[in-house]
Amino acid sequence: MSKDRILVAEDEEKIALLLLDYLKAYGYDAYWLADGLEVVKSVRENPPDLLLLDLMLPGLDGVEILKRIRLDSSLPVIMVTARVEEIDRLLGLELGADDYICKPFSPREVMARIKSVLRRSHLPALAEGVQKLIEIDEERHLVRLNGKLLNLTPNEFNLLTVFNRNPGRVFSRDQLLEQIYDDFREVSDRSIDSHIKNLRKKLNVALPERELIHSVYGLGYKLQLTAED
Repeated sequence: MSKDRILVAEDEEKIALLLLDYLKAYGYDAYWLADGLEVVKSVRENPPDLLLLDLMLPGLDGVEILKRIRLDSSLPVIMVTARVEEIDRLLGLELGADDYICKPFSPREVMARIKSVLRRSHLPALAEGVQKLIEIDEERHLVRLNGKLLNLTPNEFNLLTVFNRNPGRVFSRDQLLEQIYDDFREVSDRSIDSHIKNLRKKLNVALPERELIHSVYGLGYKLQLTAED
């Protein structure tokens, strides 16, 4: 089996070299580009299996790179940045990033995120099944589960959208609050438990034989669509 190719788009040499060392140690075929325009060209001419994309790059920033990539590619993209404001997190995910990591980060955490995203990308049959089970129209704010239309509140809709973009990933309460409130610090993290409880009830009505949203003790919640999630 050939190695997965990882493109590191990063303009800070020390960070790029550190990531390259870890990626190669973990068995990946990794290479590095520091200019945004070169990243777009490289992705189109010789697509990698995954792109680690820094938000701030010379030539073309990460947001614009992701916009251009998403015009014609579903390439797995993990955004990496020092800009930790909520708007940046939301923007990255709404544009189609598969995950989002903030600096400073643990290289081992990055490797774990890469493994998770690549595992999902290598299961096309699973991805097709997911789309059939949960269908989300973000523009019209509609959700169908197993073909049945759900009546969700805005917060429930946003939570399910976040989970559906990242099946199997565990989200803490704080991470989920960041997705649904403008200022989560003014809201108790236990409000997430209430939203999750109500969302589960509505999911169970449409799909009573399966529990989709699982609690992970001491960590948070995840969407489990298969035994591997």
